[in-house]
Amino acid sequence: MKAITRKFFAYLDDMQIITILLPNNYFGGSSSHFSIKKMNRGEHVLLTIINRIPLENSVKYICQIEEKLVIGEQYWVIDEHGEKTDLQIGAVIRTAAFDNDFFYDGQLGYIYHSDHTLFKLWAPTATKVKLKLLPTDRPKTEIFHSMMRKEKGVWQAAVTGDLECYCYSFLIYVNLEWREAVDPYAISVSTNGEYAAVIDLNKTRVTNPPLPLFKQPTDAIIYETHIRDLTIHSNSGIKNKGKYLGAAELHTVSADGTPTGISYVKELGITHIEFLPFNDFEGIDERRNTDEYNWGYNPLHFNAPEGSFSTDPSNPYARVTELKAMIHAVHRQGIRVIMDVVYNHVYIRESSSFENIVPGYYFRHDEFGMPSNGTGVGNDFASERLMGRKFIIDSVMYWLKEYQIDGFRFDLMGILDIETMNEIRKAVDSIDPSILIIGEGWDLDTPISANKKACIRNQKCLPRIGQFNDWFRDTVKGSTFQLEDKGYAFGNAHYYEAAKQVLAGSIGLDRTEAGLFLSPVQSVNYVESHDNHTLWDKLAVSSKSISKETRQKQHMLATAMVLLSQGIPFLHSGQEFFRTKNGEGNSYRSSDKINQLDWNRKSYYEEEVAYLRELIRIRKSHGAFRFTNRKLISKHMYFLPAEKPVIGFLLNDVDDYGEWGKIIVFFNPAFSQKIVELPEEQWLVLADEQTANIKPKRMLEKNTLELPPICFYVLVSK
Repeated sequence: MKAITRKFFAYLDDMQIITILLPNNYFGGSSSHFSIKKMNRGEHVLLTIINRIPLENSVKYICQIEEKLVIGEQYWVIDEHGEKTDLQIGAVIRTAAFDNDFFYDGQLGYIYHSDHTLFKLWAPTATKVKLKLLPTDRPKTEIFHSMMRKEKGVWQAAVTGDLECYCYSFLIYVNLEWREAVDPYAISVSTNGEYAAVIDLNKTRVTNPPLPLFKQPTDAIIYETHIRDLTIHSNSGIKNKGKYLGAAELHTVSADGTPTGISYVKELGITHIEFLPFNDFEGIDERRNTDEYNWGYNPLHFNAPEGSFSTDPSNPYARVTELKAMIHAVHRQGIRVIMDVVYNHVYIRESSSFENIVPGYYFRHDEFGMPSNGTGVGNDFASERLMGRKFIIDSVMYWLKEYQIDGFRFDLMGILDIETMNEIRKAVDSIDPSILIIGEGWDLDTPISANKKACIRNQKCLPRIGQFNDWFRDTVKGSTFQLEDKGYAFGNAHYYEAAKQVLAGSIGLDRTEAGLFLSPVQSVNYVESHDNHTLWDKLAVSSKSISKETRQKQHMLATAMVLLSQGIPFLHSGQEFFRTKNGEGNSYRSSDKINQLDWNRKSYYEEEVAYLRELIRIRKSHGAFRFTNRKLISKHMYFLPAEKPVIGFLLNDVDDYGEWGKIIVFFNPAFSQKIVELPEEQWLVLADEQTANIKPKRMLEKNTLELPPICFYVLVSK
């Protein structure tokens, strides 16, 4: 490839605005006039210089042309000295006019038939595009087909013959440079995602079994895990460790005969399992069957499954069929699948398909034209651009329809814009309104206006999208980023009032101004996730001076607050048996030893696991724990008088929602016993400091209750 030498530079920055940079060492940066002409034909057209701006090393000329140029044609810009440079595509691609002119609402990628395949690529700034094919039987042979430009900057090529299992890529000629890119709409890829692959999806179709009725978001109990974490431990009893097929194995047991893997998850009683990203990502060499580990937040190909979880990454069918087998197996257990999706950034912007196909379009830039970095990983995906938004919606709908995904967790959702998220919700609702959409609504420094970010403070504009509730998290356990800070569950009364609010769904019970959300369906309540330290590891720092047994009680109290609060409860896998990562607070590429679910530890804490299993059953048994709106919470939920730091709430007149007409929950994080007064009723105990069960274990003999140190109680009455 020949290097391009330019004496000066010209950029199309708006539909009729051209910016020209003349270096100071080139005629002193001076030119009295400029003209433009098509590269291969046409007359010179004089540009109007509307501004001249001296810079440190060059002079900038802002020029105007009377008529709009044809994007996709190549032009020369000529100065007064007779020298010329190519007109490069500049900031014009980030204008509303560009979006309006080139938005394409049709299908992209490929359409396979046994006798021909149609390929379509959106590349409006390209002047030439080629399709590169690598035949199945001759993988080192490259066959090129010129593509034809069609409407809205879409390039198309129809290739005759059966291309099943062929690999392919696109060659895009833009700004006098050939760039190679994998199809961003690739649905399967070769090893390490080097090429897209043509497959016949009809050969992979699976009919999933019917799932239990799921009426409302607050009926969900989410369990987050990673395919490798779930399956890799030596005592998992799983054959296909670290693989989709391993997560699909049923009736697996550890050495002591107790369930592991997905059978264990079913026994736990959760409703949704959330897998960390399983679309194709960077960070693991698929050519080697090694112990390399990565969470998967390095997205490479958004619509193709990750190959390292497959038994044969070189077979483009294997990753697809094996992922579908995993989802089918999970569905057979009556559990729904949430996919962790990462549309806020790509692994490396400069080498991404998006940047190579339409340079500068798919990523946000600051006021100086530099790529923004609100994500902290080097780039922010421009979801507000029409074709960026279309890609995300198309991708979500592809996973929903083709893999029968039941929910989506949006990584760094606050980077994305509100309109995109609401359009996703609308598109998903057209298929199944019960699909969960949740995300991290952190307010990050990305160059879109504050009122357009899909972040927590704009939750009023995102009424049916759940947000990870960091207020809940830090109130219950203490600051995530200050390990020494103790939350309410660890005995810090500073968080007392906040704890009452988050227990009520963070909707501002009795104090609307204190609320975070419009309704509890927006509040994803959690104290632990794959990010940061596990709850147990935080306790090892914040409560290191107290006994292990006391820390276990605090841990159980925090987890109980997740399960007994209004909103959507979220558990990190292994949280129920005090999961530890040996103090590692960012295990995104740590070893299996750090990240694996320790099934020996699960067996050791079987009593605690059984207790939380019953607590899950208690939540599922009564709708009063799962109200869907502020009105119902305000009508039925009352805080009871109690000595600080004890919190007690009454769910009153709730027999329409379950077996019991009244429910009381008490939390005592204090290191001392507390006595509380009860309303005049016959109170039955569902959960105390020793056991939990949906069937009452005993009746209280008086209307006072002695709460032991660091405990919670669930009482019911007809």
